Amino acid sequence: MKRDFLTFWDLSKNEVESILERAACFKAGNTGNKNALSGKSIGLFFEKSSTRTRVSFEVGIYQLGGQPVYIRSGDSQVGRGESISDTAQVLSRYFDGIIVRTYAQVRLDEFAKYSTKPVINGLSDTHHPCQVLADLLTIKERKGKLQGIKLTYLGDSNNVTNSLIEASIRMGMVLSIASPAGFEPKPAMMKKVRDLDNQKIKIYNDPVEAVKQADVVYTDVWISMGDEETGQQTKKDALKPFQINDALLTHANPDVTVLHCLPAHRGEEITDTVIDGPMSAVFDQAENRLHTQKALLEMLIG
Repeated sequence: MKRDFLTFWDLSKNEVESILERAACFKAGNTGNKNALSGKSIGLFFEKSSTRTRVSFEVGIYQLGGQPVYIRSGDSQVGRGESISDTAQVLSRYFDGIIVRTYAQVRLDEFAKYSTKPVINGLSDTHHPCQVLADLLTIKERKGKLQGIKLTYLGDSNNVTNSLIEASIRMGMVLSIASPAGFEPKPAMMKKVRDLDNQKIKIYNDPVEAVKQADVVYTDVWISMGDEETGQQTKKDALKPFQINDALLTHANPDVTVLHCLPAHRGEEITDTVIDGPMSAVFDQAENRLHTQKALLEMLIG
């Protein structure tokens, strides 16, 4: 029976822990079965541009002995009106698994519905679970654990925020989200939190209050891909107080770790002195996309 990875909820706590353990082995060079995808072809169907997602998956598939095939939607028949359902049915007859990077989550869900092979969410407008797997590995490397870690996310609540909420609930982290009024997590996501009766997800409009005693502080770009044309300056003005800078980090724990999923707009959501400073694990975080995704591919497709 095929398994998809569309949101973080698709993995149990034990499965996440197994992926992180396996990813750490990959990173250390203890590869074990390094040909888990030997003779297999994995499609990368991308409707959004990418650096880290595309390259880390392509390299990871190759390192596991498989063949990555990149398909840009504009160069496929989807760009000429072919339905997602027809495309999914055809591609799943060619590939052993498919990574989809798209806009609306409903497109990803439809693709997975009609695909007979595992589908992995390489990013959608509402979820970015592969990124958060790498985030968890990075936190565990720096802090030695996940349970009880206080993670603070600052800025616009987006797809990364949603996946961090899910991962925090799943793995027992304490998550504070600091956003200006109007940029908090969407009501549907917060309803899920309330339905689970989770008391460890807290929303703030004050960045200083949110980062107090934080073990990890995280941010993302203020203008997400696809939102570039709408109300940029107004949004940036509202988010200025939520920039990660040296002054704000004085309110966090002295050994705080700083994360950013990249690409970064230096001088907006984060300063050069922070992203290039000793508290930053941003480039370890980017590297860890490769290792966690290899472990995920091995679990779902290998």
